[in-house]
Amino acid sequence: MLIIKRMKRTTPRFFKKLRMIGLSVTAVAAAMLAGPAVLPLVLVKIAGYLTVAGAVATAVSQTAVKRDY
Repeated sequence: MLIIKRMKRTTPRFFKKLRMIGLSVTAVAAAMLAGPAVLPLVLVKIAGYLTVAGAVATAVSQTAVKRDY
């Protein structure tokens, strides 16, 4: 199945929730990175990791589809 067709099909409820959580985590981490305040290096590293993790979770959950039996 092509990835474009797969992404257009219906997504199960669990993966819809996972996608929203991934988007939320990515948004919070991006806000931390883009904020005008100077944050400690540890928080900047954590925000970078959260950005990647949220983006991966969102992409993976978008490609999950319901099976047609």
